Amino acid sequence: MSIAATKNNKMPDKIKVNGVILVDKPQGMTSQQVVSKVKYLFKSPNHDSKKAGHTGTLDPMATGLLPICLGEATKFSHYQLAADKSYQATILLGSQTDTGDADGQIVAQEVIPSFDAARLEEVAQQFLGAQQQIPPMYSALKKDGKKLYEYARAGIEIDRPPRDIVIKAIDLTEIDAKQLQLTVTCSKGTYVRVLAEDIAKVLGTLGHLTALRRVQVGDFHIDAAIALADLETLALDGRQAHLLPVDACINLEAELALTAEQCARVQMGQRLNVIEQLTDDLRSYISATVEQQHSHDENSVTQKNGDDDKGSDSEALLPYEIPVDIRLVNEQGQFIGLGAVSLNGRLQPKKLIQL
Repeated sequence: MSIAATKNNKMPDKIKVNGVILVDKPQGMTSQQVVSKVKYLFKSPNHDSKKAGHTGTLDPMATGLLPICLGEATKFSHYQLAADKSYQATILLGSQTDTGDADGQIVAQEVIPSFDAARLEEVAQQFLGAQQQIPPMYSALKKDGKKLYEYARAGIEIDRPPRDIVIKAIDLTEIDAKQLQLTVTCSKGTYVRVLAEDIAKVLGTLGHLTALRRVQVGDFHIDAAIALADLETLALDGRQAHLLPVDACINLEAELALTAEQCARVQMGQRLNVIEQLTDDLRSYISATVEQQHSHDENSVTQKNGDDDKGSDSEALLPYEIPVDIRLVNEQGQFIGLGAVSLNGRLQPKKLIQL
């Protein structure tokens, strides 16, 4: 057989699996193990599911909502990484573990003082709002390329600078004389294990988590998630029915429709002048977002972390030059990616999908 004939008879390209699936993570698995399982469940002789990732780690002991992005959806996972998250947790008072949860070894014990609902309400209010939190040693944060929990297992304590967090809502209720139910909505980077330890300290004792369940990530809720075991029982088409669109993680409403020619140009990375396509609503959105960014920059402390790609660059720009992220769609209304547009009409393509 000739080389040309061989090329003509080659197997067709596999269909790339794209979208977001909300999984109810079981206890005892790492988040990465769940991702690997989902990749396997969406794989077939005709389907490629190699590219996948989650939008925020859950500890092996924890259960609950784990959004997993597949294919082109991975380009937009950062929107959920930065989203507020809600948890339900159980705190066992009177003992502290080295990990802050039931997976660790007890390292200290303390008498549990009496408390009532009024005292729990008083304590909860102390944790509401902006504050700083020192990450635990048993975490996946890295120091010199090595994860902190690796140092911890070797008995090495590493200095961890405090991180800014915000507790948006918090409620403490008594389960019994030794256990508390904690319900909390918090900003990214919050460790519920540390919060539980700090709550116990304010109560005058020690504590650690015995259960942790994530019930919400941004606009995603646990009610819409499917258990991993249930996903496994479905046929491939049934699993695909649970896939949300590629842009499900994006919480932007503002969008701009591009012509076929403009779509082709942005796919090549070219900037466009779309001044004539900016509607009054879109202009208002850009102006409001720029003003919000300006206010945030004025009120916030110097940021040491994060992936802000504006920062110092935007400070040197005039208001009508500052770019704002928007959704881009084609003439049929299909999502094609994200762009950054400013009031002067300059559109810069950012993350575009290839379907």
